[in-house]
Amino acid sequence: MTFCSVFLLLFLILLFSSFEQSVSISSGSQRVILRSIINENSKDGDFAIDLNATNFDSVLKETPAPFAIVEFFAHWCPACRNYKPQYEKVARLFNGADASHPGIILMTRVDCASTINSKLCDKFSVDRYPMLFWGPPKKFVSGGWVPKQGKSEIIPIESGRTADVLLGWINKQLGSSYSLDDGKYENEHLQTNTSDPGQIAKAIYDVEEATSTAFSIILDHKMIKPETRTSLIKFLQLLVAHHPSRRCRKGSADVLVNFDDLCPSSTMLVNNEEAESCSKNGVLENYQICGKEVPRGYWMYCRGSKNDTRGFSCGLWILLHSLSVRVEDGESNMAFRSTCDFVHNFFVCEECRQHFYEMCSSVSTPFKKARDFALWLWRAHNKVNERLIKEEASLGTGDPEFPKAIWPPKQQCSSCYLSPSKTSKENSKIDWDENEVFKFLVSYYGKELVTLYKESEQRGSGQTEKIVAEELVASTNAVVVPVGAALAIAVASCAFGALAYIWRSRQKNRKYKYIYSLKNI
Repeated sequence: MTFCSVFLLLFLILLFSSFEQSVSISSGSQRVILRSIINENSKDGDFAIDLNATNFDSVLKETPAPFAIVEFFAHWCPACRNYKPQYEKVARLFNGADASHPGIILMTRVDCASTINSKLCDKFSVDRYPMLFWGPPKKFVSGGWVPKQGKSEIIPIESGRTADVLLGWINKQLGSSYSLDDGKYENEHLQTNTSDPGQIAKAIYDVEEATSTAFSIILDHKMIKPETRTSLIKFLQLLVAHHPSRRCRKGSADVLVNFDDLCPSSTMLVNNEEAESCSKNGVLENYQICGKEVPRGYWMYCRGSKNDTRGFSCGLWILLHSLSVRVEDGESNMAFRSTCDFVHNFFVCEECRQHFYEMCSSVSTPFKKARDFALWLWRAHNKVNERLIKEEASLGTGDPEFPKAIWPPKQQCSSCYLSPSKTSKENSKIDWDENEVFKFLVSYYGKELVTLYKESEQRGSGQTEKIVAEELVASTNAVVVPVGAALAIAVASCAFGALAYIWRSRQKNRKYKYIYSLKNI
């Protein structure tokens, strides 16, 4: 028996025994509806988010905005109908993709005339319509308000009966000078102190946004085809195992475990039919890769000083860096290949795609350490920055507040820079201490990136990674990116085709037995 056969046999035994104890990922897990509501409301001129008892806590808990306004109203109330246009004038400044001041205030409404909201309205002592409250979003979660109570962070807004008066109240509260005439996305609250390491914590929302945007682009452009199918599956597996956001891991897993049903193999479909079935108009559209609670359409950490700078490209780079510092040694080369193939097949900027592919093609020796992959991606990012520094300077297309630069700067990681060599004549070349650079990458894109999620991750991550490791092979008949073990890598490189076939057959047999049992009940 060969070395690979022994490893394969051991791995199969462990894998199938683990599968018997696994818990399936529920596609019916709780979802909130903030993104879809914002998109639908914006089309109709509505920007305030309609909440009810089923999603009130979830939406307010997940929003990155530091403040929220909740309007309690009744749909039969004439005064409420007359007030709605006034409230919407203010809401359009803060909610939606075209907001002038996104990420500051989440403006919502609750219909107390709906029976489902009766207890919710009672918790806030709603005794007249409309009734407005202001406060930190998380204070509304499982909270309430009682008249004449002591100190509370939830404050009733007594003077907000016109758009001008309500916005004036907000300006007084925040010390701001917002105007109803403000145009789209003025960015006057832009955070430009990039030397503050704490700011990267905000990027967890941008990584979710970038992941969701990338998935939407793939569907919009009908990019899932026989020749790109495997690369998407492998990248999804990487997301399921190592995405810094738990809800993106869960959403990616939902897509992955149902991928064969959602996006049938080309063995039964011609190219155009497969592309159509996996497009924006197909069933795959119903799956939200980061959950429906990704609401924003704007950026937090990656927000540029101009509307056409940073944003998606910034968020995608942060996603790739965050993945690179989370993989284990045995996964490093598979993670590298999955990343390269994903960019090559699904990034729609042709020049960027080609340049990234050239950098990938220059790697001749497989990575054996996670450190090697993380440092390669860091060097690649700096090569891109070097190229864009010259181009943007000559064309004037850069962001004046965020000019491209070699990264990280000394103020963020002074230990990353070695003292200049006395014998070196290349004054422009930086001598890096790559050990310190790697430590910085792991801290910056690992620990600090998920600071805002730390508490929820501790509460909820639970079985996710274990489930992922046990379920991934069952989802597709393509090559799997194993979760964190050199043993799995050895098996995959030796005989993964046989493993996938056996596993897939086992899954189908279970499915058929289940259907047969239902028929005989």
